[in-house]
Order: sequence, then C-alpha cells, then structure tokens
Amino acid sequence: MHKLECASMCTFGQNWQPSETVRLTARILAKQKTHPERTQSEKLLAVKEFESHLDKLDNEKRELIQNDIAALHHFYSKHLDYPDNAALVVLFAQVNCNGFTIEDEELSHLGSAIFPDVALMNHSCCPNVIVTYKGTLAEVRAVREIEPGEEIFSSYIDLLYPTEDRNDRLRDSYFFSCDCRECTTKEKDKEKLEICKLNDPPSAETIKDMIKYARNVIEEFRRAKHYKSPSELLEICELSLDKMGAVFEDSNVYMLHMMYQAMGVCLYVQDWEGALCYGQKIIRPYSKHYPSYSLNVASMWLKLGRLYMALKNRTAGVKALKRAIAIMEVAHGKDHPYISEIKKELEDH
Repeated sequence: MHKLECASMCTFGQNWQPSETVRLTARILAKQKTHPERTQSEKLLAVKEFESHLDKLDNEKRELIQNDIAALHHFYSKHLDYPDNAALVVLFAQVNCNGFTIEDEELSHLGSAIFPDVALMNHSCCPNVIVTYKGTLAEVRAVREIEPGEEIFSSYIDLLYPTEDRNDRLRDSYFFSCDCRECTTKEKDKEKLEICKLNDPPSAETIKDMIKYARNVIEEFRRAKHYKSPSELLEICELSLDKMGAVFEDSNVYMLHMMYQAMGVCLYVQDWEGALCYGQKIIRPYSKHYPSYSLNVASMWLKLGRLYMALKNRTAGVKALKRAIAIMEVAHGKDHPYISEIKKELEDH
C-alpha cells in the first residue's frame, strides 16, 4: 500500500492532494487485486458485501461520488486498474457508509480505514461497546455489563447533540433513524438544550429561532475552517457565543460546540490560557451529556491535564490526567500505548 501512494506522490509532488475517502478507496482496490481472497478482517463480512444504500443517494451525493471517482483517476490512473464507473460508484458508496475515522488520544484526526467485521455492529445512542484503535487494529470493548444473547451496539456519531440533530445526521450519512431508548424518550434533550433562567423567560419562538441560528453557525464555521484565519475563526466563535448566551445556558450543547471550536483555535495558536478557560467551561457539561466512558470526555480531561501541566499547575494537571486514564483504561484497555504515554507524562512531571 505504501508503494502505491509513494509512486503517486512522487508523480504529483506538492499537487498530490486526494481526499481521505479517495486514498482509502485506492488502497481497497489495490488490496483486492493483490489479495482477492478474504482478509483476516473479513471473517464475518467481506467488503464486497457492504451495504451501499445506492438507491437512497440523492443527486448531490451522487455528484460528490463522481467527483471522488474523477480524483481517483487523476491521482492513481498510472498505478491502479479500475473497474467500470458503476462499480466504482458502488464502492465509494460502501466506503462512505462503512468507513471508520481513526483518531488519536485527543481525538485529532489521523486517517480513515475500514474494518469489515466491526462494521457489522448496529448503532445505538446508548451503546454498550466502544471502538478504539491500536495501530492498524480496531478493538471493541464493553463499557457496561452485557447479558448473554444481548445485541452489541456501537455509536456511529457524536452523541453530544439532542435527538433531532442526531437523527438528522444518521439519516444523512447512514439512511436510517434510531429508535433506541434515548431517542424514544428524549430524556436528555431538555438538559442538552438548557435555556437561561431569566425573570422574563424567552418565548418558544425565540428559542426556536436561536436553535436555527446555532445550527446555521455550526455549519458556517465548518466551512470557514477551510479558508479563514485563526483570528477570524475565533471571532465567529466569540460572536456566536455572545448571541446564543442571551438565550442558552453555557451547558447547552450548541454553546459547548462553539466553545470546543474556540478551544481548538486557541490550541492552534498556542494560547494556552484561552484554551484552558474554554476547556474548564466544557468539561462538566460534557461529563453530564455524554455516556459513561466517552472518549470525548476522556480527551477533554487529557487536554485539560496537559494544559494545566504546561501552565505549571501540577496539582490540577495530575487530577485531570488521572480522570482521563480512568476512562481510557476501560475504553482502550489498560495495556494501550496511549495510557503508558500518559502515565509517563505524570512521572516526568
């Protein structure tokens, strides 16, 4: 696989910029040619058996796939044999529905991969297992007691958001709605959408308008990350937080989303105090809104711990890092290299 990409990179030099999806699909095609038999990760399900939901793709999604196919031909045409266009459409649709995003201990993006047998698991917003990664392996670990015969569920999406938002994401990316207990009862939605306690409470219409604004600004920020400067991005965060703060409590998930983005910008420009300030506001609501043993909560404790250490607050840093380790020992396993690295950080300080 390295040889495949190396040859293409040498050809294009600085202009070599295929998307993660295109790179992953190229690796799949190359592996299928050199190893037509099932791999170790296809004991239960082969890549060719992946669901594609081809019949549910709208024109926009089909156009995006055609763009990916064009990029695949552009960057790899001299190094790969291709099936016909129809087969490539199916393969890209399969990858889009079944790919996994690989992240490090702070949930920074590392790459994309497929794990066919792991992809067999269905989704729940109340998962009983969590998927983590060790090198090129995906590991599935229970996060609560699982009875014999009970179905295994993982989560396909970020579980911070309220029921409507989660199901919008599931329908858009995976073409189904969730009917788990949390989606049926919506029992966490009120806390996730907490409104400011004022003598003159905002009207239902005001709240509805602010939720619409929040969703729009989240999408605006997602696009802006590709072309705006860090100072401009931070301004979007601060202005939106100021506006939403007139209606939403700090623990509201839309506030938390923009605080998290602001924290990310602060970390990028090495404003450690600013990042710490946002992280301190985020961690308690995260611990309440996310399921037990959430990697999102663990990564936030880890970031806080490292920030405290960098700012010479060892007592708070040790406490935060230990909170991260407690979650990660369940999610990643006690022998995971990430945990050894964090324990070494504690010893070195």
